[in-house]
Amino acid sequence: MRSLPLAAALALTLAGSTFGPARAEEAPTPAPTQANATATPNAADLLFEQPQMKNAVPGSTITYDYLRRSGIAKGPFGAPLKDTVTIKVEPGKQPDGRNMEVEMFSGLNRRPAGPFEDMVGNPVVPLFLENHVMALSRVLEANPRYLKLAIRRGLRERATVTPTKVPFGGKEVDGWRIVMKPFEGDKMSDRMRGLENLTYTFVTSPTVPGEIVSMEAASKNQEGGELLEEKLGYEQKAG
Repeated sequence: MRSLPLAAALALTLAGSTFGPARAEEAPTPAPTQANATATPNAADLLFEQPQMKNAVPGSTITYDYLRRSGIAKGPFGAPLKDTVTIKVEPGKQPDGRNMEVEMFSGLNRRPAGPFEDMVGNPVVPLFLENHVMALSRVLEANPRYLKLAIRRGLRERATVTPTKVPFGGKEVDGWRIVMKPFEGDKMSDRMRGLENLTYTFVTSPTVPGEIVSMEAASKNQEGGELLEEKLGYEQKAG
């Protein structure tokens, strides 16, 4: 499998759009009404179609802690990386829209990100997935398009969505947990260096600013050795 140029990879679609948040003028899927609030939502809708930034206060900063590490010999994913992603939130043109400046990692680890104008979705979701897929495609010498389409299908067809509780502000609030294994049983699994069991876990809550509580991609070998752990989590400020 040969890699596509980055520009081609970024043009791929997921849930009818790129790995990117919706703009305010693009009508997102409405939040559940009281009558259907207990219905289980679709995984892709939760991550890409909800106005996640509506509860992010203009003038605030949302911070996520990031970690990536791998036990694969010769370190193809690079040295362990522990850093942060910050989103500075300002008002957009529409009530639920936000203008955002994103700082993805620091120093020499810095990645280009944004700015994002009048967005209703949280840009940390596509940024995390883009960064993950590009690293994975490099390690596997795989076409990022192939990997992205597998994740797209996984969210639409293979994800399990269950209600969960999320600690926030000194109490527990309602949320959703999304779990999927998009490469399980894949026809190219023999070329994935054991990573075909990659498990993606997302936790969201409409109470948490930006709605994204955590995201994780993790894989272990048959002996329990860590092939990859990549995760991002909402940082709750003390007090």
